[in-house]
Amino acid sequence: MRRFLLALPLAGILGVQLAHADERNDVPACYPYAQLTHHQPAPSGRELVVIIDETVPMSQALKRSAWDSAMRYVRPGDSIRLYQFSAFLQDHYMKLLFAGQLDSPLQGKVRNSIGSKSLKQLDGCLQQQAAFFQKTFGQHFAAGFGKPGVDIARSEILGSLRRITGDFAERPVRERVVLLVSDMLENSDFSSFYQSNRIRDIDPGNELNKVRQKNLLADFAGARVYVHGAGLVAGDAKGAYRSGSTLQRLERFWGDYLQASNGSLAAFGAPQLTTDLR
Repeated sequence: MRRFLLALPLAGILGVQLAHADERNDVPACYPYAQLTHHQPAPSGRELVVIIDETVPMSQALKRSAWDSAMRYVRPGDSIRLYQFSAFLQDHYMKLLFAGQLDSPLQGKVRNSIGSKSLKQLDGCLQQQAAFFQKTFGQHFAAGFGKPGVDIARSEILGSLRRITGDFAERPVRERVVLLVSDMLENSDFSSFYQSNRIRDIDPGNELNKVRQKNLLADFAGARVYVHGAGLVAGDAKGAYRSGSTLQRLERFWGDYLQASNGSLAAFGAPQLTTDLR
């Protein structure tokens, strides 16, 4: 396999892909490369959208847990997008770090109708595609988190989610799952979930009314949202302790917000998500 990976002309695959793609795809496509475009299976109709809040200091263990959750969900044929958001500061802003479409392998009668040479070329490319995806997506995933020693005091969660979900309606899929890696603590000119350097006990109803008044509801287009990192505060920070009541209020607000934004809160990891993405 190593020999094949070195020999495969990746630049050629990228060239074929870019010539046929209608939208951004950071994953080299295999069916055009193997000249089997007419036999290509339809995409799975599933999309995973990973959204990372750059402002949150997160341990390596929590980063790894988020990565594992994403990798357990992704299957051949899926679409994957990775966003990073922050406060609106110089060099810190919302970015689409990765957007890719994985190919599905041939199955059954269609596969049996293809010559062995073409199948070998396709199967080898699909193996390389999987390795390329994990490596490239992994690099962007790691880069999505804030750098050690860089403290970003503000966090524009609501505004960022509204912008990120703006293209969901234009990119219809059968099933969309969002993995939102954030402390979920808004701290902007719109509102702050902090008080005297501590997490405050928000009133979910009042906060949602403010969101409506400021036109900050989003459109998640029916997506199921899994939160990882909620309520997370650096251990040495003042007010690092969060009571169960504080976290319940936080979860209720985001659940109500998502329902009002055409989405649903599937799980709320505070801080670690312990439920598999489904």
